[in-house]
Order: sequence, then C-alpha cells, then structure tokens
Amino acid sequence: MKSTAHLAVIVGLAAGVILSIEVAAQTANVEQTLLQLERDWEQANVRNDTAALERILAPEFVSTDSDGRLTTRAEGFARRKSGEVKFTAFTQDDYKMQVIGDTAIVTGRSTIKGIRDGKDLSGQERWTDVFVRRNGRWQAVATHSSRIARP
Repeated sequence: MKSTAHLAVIVGLAAGVILSIEVAAQTANVEQTLLQLERDWEQANVRNDTAALERILAPEFVSTDSDGRLTTRAEGFARRKSGEVKFTAFTQDDYKMQVIGDTAIVTGRSTIKGIRDGKDLSGQERWTDVFVRRNGRWQAVATHSSRIARP
C-alpha cells in the first residue's frame, strides 16, 4: 500500500514537472512571436508599410502619443499618407513582456527620427503596447508612449 502511495506521489510530481515545462515552452513561443511583431512594427514604421501595419494593428487600435494625442488606426494611416507623420529611423530595445492568457503587455524603448505636424520628433520614448490574441493571431490594440527627457 505504501509503495502504491509513493508511486502516485512520484507520478503526480512528474506530471507537474512536465506541465511546467510545457507552459514554459508555450510562454517562450508566445514571447518570440510578440518580439517578432514588435520588430515588424518597427520596420513598418520606417518603411511606412501600411499593409504590414494593417496586419499588426487591430481595427480598434488606438495610440496615445507623448503629447497626449489619441489617434485611431484609421487616423494614423491618414496622417502617414498625408506626410504629417514620417519616420526616417526607428529602433527599439529593452523589451519586457507579460503574457496573461490571450492578452500581452510589452514595454520597451524607442529611438526615433522623424517629423510630426512639421516638427522634429527625434529622441527616445518609453512605450507600452497591448496585444490581444484572437483566433490564434496576435494584434496590437493599444499603445502609449512617453518622451524620455534629454539630460
């Protein structure tokens, strides 16, 4: 009887370890997917690639920029098309991710060069992006950026 109980405990522990390994592997896979989306978004900003942005940004996407302006996905595309917003360089780093079910929060830092409304917007920003997974596909639903003060 004791050996049956010990076997049950060992099997239970082994199952827990296997489950933990599977969850860790799934999390790593999700994080790699999100990191690639962030990199694709970065490149789409520099290239003004609307087709890529349409894949990355959900229809209800909203951006809060460092000036506090709210911009929908459609408004953002219109501003890019008109030339009101143009990036000539856009790099990101210092990524951190939190995945909570079908929602993910990604934070990081951008170094940008470009113009917005005829003004230079070059500098660094900290940002927070929110992604949602629907039908197995991740898309950004919101972003918020804050300027990093120059020393």
